[in-house]
Amino acid sequence: MTEPVLHGYFRSTASYRVRIALHLKGVAYADAFRHLRKGEQRAPDYLALNPQGLVPTLAIDGAVLTQSLAICEYLDETVPDPGLLPGDPIRRARVRAAAQLIACDIHPVQNLRVLDRLRGLGLAEDQVTGWARQVIEEGLDAFDRLIADEAGPYCFGAQATLADICLVPQLVNARRFGVALRWPRLAAVEQACLALEAFAKAAPQNQPDAE
Repeated sequence: MTEPVLHGYFRSTASYRVRIALHLKGVAYADAFRHLRKGEQRAPDYLALNPQGLVPTLAIDGAVLTQSLAICEYLDETVPDPGLLPGDPIRRARVRAAAQLIACDIHPVQNLRVLDRLRGLGLAEDQVTGWARQVIEEGLDAFDRLIADEAGPYCFGAQATLADICLVPQLVNARRFGVALRWPRLAAVEQACLALEAFAKAAPQNQPDAE
């Protein structure tokens, strides 16, 4: 079987999510580095794989998969242990909601493509980063409330789920934008996750393309 290839960028939070999932599942893969700040995600060969020109893209099992949550769920379906989603339908929906809060509502509006458009509209850099910071803070406020009644050490109990896979990279991004991490519960989840080898190996600073 051909080794999977992950097209990503070390600092991309969406790529970070997929790296965590791959490591949790014990799936070995090869890295294909796409330097976002140099525009390598818009190269014709990459657009032939991913017409959106976004990372990550995972070439696996003879297919090309895009969108980090779709990739993570594919991995969960094909390598069931450890599970990223609970078996109970209600619990599964809640984990997905938490994951999507970050992946669909926080992350897209403060990623490089959107921030560059704001700069192109003439906003000063402090306005751009301030806007991104506000989006992150409001989103993490909601995420914190969403899991407030859940037992730890992870977002939804004793096992890391898709929600944790989304949260940890987002907290890294929050720090990059100068967000004061005022959520003790989220900090505790992050600490528990980073004690797991899969999360530590997937961290941006531990990637071969980190710069």
